[in-house]
Amino acid sequence: MGTMLITGGAGFIGSNYVRHVLGHSDDTVVVLDKLTYAGSLESLNDVRDDARFTFVQGDIVDAELVARLLEEHDVESIVNFAAESHVDRSIDSPRPFIDTNIVGTFVLLDAALKRYEQLRGAARERFRFLHVSTDEVFGSLGADGLFSETTPYAPNSPYAASKAAADHLVRAYHHTFDLPVLVTNCSNNYGPYQFPEKLIPLMILNALDGRALPIYGDGMNVRDWLYVEDHCEGILLVLRKGKFGRHYNIGGSNERANLHLVDTLCAVLERFHPSADNRALAQAGVQTYAQLKTFVEDRKGHDRRYAIDATRIREELGWTPKHDIDAGMEATVRWYLDHREWCVQVQNKGEYGRERLGLKKE
Repeated sequence: MGTMLITGGAGFIGSNYVRHVLGHSDDTVVVLDKLTYAGSLESLNDVRDDARFTFVQGDIVDAELVARLLEEHDVESIVNFAAESHVDRSIDSPRPFIDTNIVGTFVLLDAALKRYEQLRGAARERFRFLHVSTDEVFGSLGADGLFSETTPYAPNSPYAASKAAADHLVRAYHHTFDLPVLVTNCSNNYGPYQFPEKLIPLMILNALDGRALPIYGDGMNVRDWLYVEDHCEGILLVLRKGKFGRHYNIGGSNERANLHLVDTLCAVLERFHPSADNRALAQAGVQTYAQLKTFVEDRKGHDRRYAIDATRIREELGWTPKHDIDAGMEATVRWYLDHREWCVQVQNKGEYGRERLGLKKE
């Protein structure tokens, strides 16, 4: 039993991870979150009364705050989810991505190192810093191949570049200062509590409202999809058993072209909320969810394909995803159907009307 500082723990993956840790360990959890548009206390409502849970609103670039939390709560591990993460927003406004993803990670690393150097004995042996990253740092794949932990970095968006820089900082703090660090690079996550700017919740909510389902370009950009609960299980496993200084790729082995993914979502919605029972579709002048598909201008610099080779985490740590794309999609659609109030609350907070982002002109 120890204390884990989880930064960005009110966001999509972070809140799911908080829930996973409290349900699968004896750890005490301290969440530090700035509560930007994508972070919401509503995503933590079911754990806020847990005696092992503490929430602190604050920014990871606040070095004094971070240092105080590490000392006051006797933190033994740090898991860094805090990040600006939407590629389209990074096209419109890159600066917040630099501030949070790069400067924020530096502040956390610096505070972690100072804390680590003060520790002795068993407390020092237990201390670790896990940085949660993305497969987007590797750039774009062709029709074949997979991203491995040795794939050269080639980020193509401001978001990806900011995450790549953070990954390099984490690596440097291990090799220069011997800070016990771990890095995970994941494929595209989906599941409960994802802010509706991302593809899957956006498509679900637009379909339910009879709004267009915008598909970038020709719709054939491919992503490897990972159910968020599987990701959280992998992160905790890496934190407990991973080798310091190593990267671990966490992927779902569920490649889908965006167009085919939207088709799957439409089919699942037809089963759980038939279009014939949805008045919004009739008002939109269509009879099925699939008729809402609309091809739009492609994203600037849109990477063609991502796919993860998760051999290392499977062979070294025994992790495999439990959800295939069909089971994961059904669970996700059901969750959004049952949590429409949460969707309204977070969109209102973020003043987001599900409009297209990332159209900044030259």
